[in-house]
Amino acid sequence: MSVSAPRCMASSGQKPIAEILHPLSGAEEQLSVTVSVVGGDKRLPSQHLGLMSLSPSAQEAALTNGTPVETSSPASTSSLFNRLQLDDDLDAAVRDPYVETAETRDLFVTVDDPKKHVSTMETYITYRVSTKTSRVEFDLPEYCVRRRYQDFDWLRSKLEDSQPTHLIPPLPEKFVMKGVVDRFSEEFVETRMKALDKFLKRVADHPVLSFNPHLNAFLTAKDLNKRQGLALLTKVGESVKQVAGGYKLRARPPEFCAMGEYLDTFNQKLGTIDRIAQRILKEQSEYLTELREYGTVYSSWVASEGELRRPLEGVGGCVATCCGALEDLGEGMSQDFLPVLREYILYVESMKNVLRKRDQSQAEYEGRLEAAMLRKQEDRTPMPVEVEKCQDKVECFNADLKADWERWQSNKRQDFKQLLTGMADRNIHHYEKCQAAWESLVTVLQDKQTGDKTNETN
Repeated sequence: MSVSAPRCMASSGQKPIAEILHPLSGAEEQLSVTVSVVGGDKRLPSQHLGLMSLSPSAQEAALTNGTPVETSSPASTSSLFNRLQLDDDLDAAVRDPYVETAETRDLFVTVDDPKKHVSTMETYITYRVSTKTSRVEFDLPEYCVRRRYQDFDWLRSKLEDSQPTHLIPPLPEKFVMKGVVDRFSEEFVETRMKALDKFLKRVADHPVLSFNPHLNAFLTAKDLNKRQGLALLTKVGESVKQVAGGYKLRARPPEFCAMGEYLDTFNQKLGTIDRIAQRILKEQSEYLTELREYGTVYSSWVASEGELRRPLEGVGGCVATCCGALEDLGEGMSQDFLPVLREYILYVESMKNVLRKRDQSQAEYEGRLEAAMLRKQEDRTPMPVEVEKCQDKVECFNADLKADWERWQSNKRQDFKQLLTGMADRNIHHYEKCQAAWESLVTVLQDKQTGDKTNETN
């Protein structure tokens, strides 16, 4: 069977979520996604989640994209990143389903130009949100509004409430430790701006979330009505919790069990790397402080050693060059490497939240089905319509979660390829700068030695 998931919807707009059918294949059948594009439908096979039959040791080796990979030895499965698929020649079926080109996209958003606002009540930062689109849902082709962090938080909450079956990208964390990071510093604002831009781009590129009316309001309205719809959505959420709260889920389907196990292992790996990277960054900062003081000593020594002036100045210059290279390396790690790790740690929590909602929906369906079967045995009444609606909701949850899982895996491969390649380039550049500086000093010392020998001979 196939799942109908809109890829790039027609300009007439999106159908309501209740009208989108999500027929599911059997547990052992491979899922395929029908993608709607302008001018026709395109069927793209997605990867089968093959983690359900893996042992715990093999699951760790399968962290590349949710499918098992060949391992040469048990010891090789202890590392996550040495199994990431970073080749440019990935199979098209794995790489292309969720990569949109500029020709197929019709919604472009950008977050930039942070500004600080100071008032008597509070101080905050706003960001410029620019939109270009050709969709008929928008009255104008271009918009430009200013939003603060709490507006982005409002949008994400609305997306979670109105699209509970989909994975909502995470926002950067709102709070920072006092005394550790200044939330109005240029570095912090720049890092947050990049994270907000990535969040909004992920939402705008999503084939369902990008048609959400709350996103439209966020991108176009000058003043957001943040209270609208809260009461109704809260009541709906509470009613679902009451129905499913007294029923224990029988068993999560194997493929979703595999997702949960993958997320646990992936989160553990990212957490370990994040802690070690934080410690390395701290040690580099302490080493940089000592190195600067070390270079200053050589520079001040020149005044009392006239004959050694050039060598001492050369050593001081080399140390200063190494300081600059180390500072650039630390900035790259704090501004580019660590934020991506943190984003995917938050992504894991978002995915787990969707899995919990799916389990809640399944528990609601199983509870209603069990109650209906008991009533049917007693008085032979037909199956209530509510049971069928709950079944449709579970199938919708399963289909949307599988599609978002594949999209997330595709984005993750691209992000980590760029992350690790950038880290390698920064380290190479750092050591090349240091090596070139010390090699230039060797030339100075050799010239000094040759001059001394000439003077002795004369």
